[in-house]
Amino acid sequence: MGSPFWDFSLAVYGANAVQDECLKLQEEFGLDVNLILLCAFVAAVHGVTLTIDDIAAARQEVKQWQERTVRPLRAARRHLKTAELTNVQDAAAAAQLRMQVKAAELESERIEQAMLERWAAARLATRPRGKSTDAVSANLQVLFAACGIGRERLAETKNIIAAALDQAAHE
Repeated sequence: MGSPFWDFSLAVYGANAVQDECLKLQEEFGLDVNLILLCAFVAAVHGVTLTIDDIAAARQEVKQWQERTVRPLRAARRHLKTAELTNVQDAAAAAQLRMQVKAAELESERIEQAMLERWAAARLATRPRGKSTDAVSANLQVLFAACGIGRERLAETKNIIAAALDQAAHE
């Protein structure tokens, strides 16, 4: 079940070094990768620039889902990856369970993106459209500012920005 945002996210996340950049921002600063991708999507595809209030509202929109569903699934998947089971059958069962949890985690991310996409469609429909190349960097700067991350870290998103603009050009 794809959507424009989901399809965009899969393409951008799969681009050169984007996954590493996103996961580094998630690990270092607790950034929600879906919010990073939302900032890139609304800018690259629609030319919409977000405000700090937009970021706060988007975060609030998915906060409970993130806390109660996505993060617990991620924690369970990570635990299963490092679980030390000496019995071969138990280890094989745990590996199978990890794959199932990984699939559930991915589905929880897709649901979160659907929530964010509906939020964006409702909130941003009447916004003026600008130049995508400027909007992507601007949106990531606003996200960083909203999360207390210094502007200098924007350089660490060069692959995200390039992939988002490239993907938008192919849509």
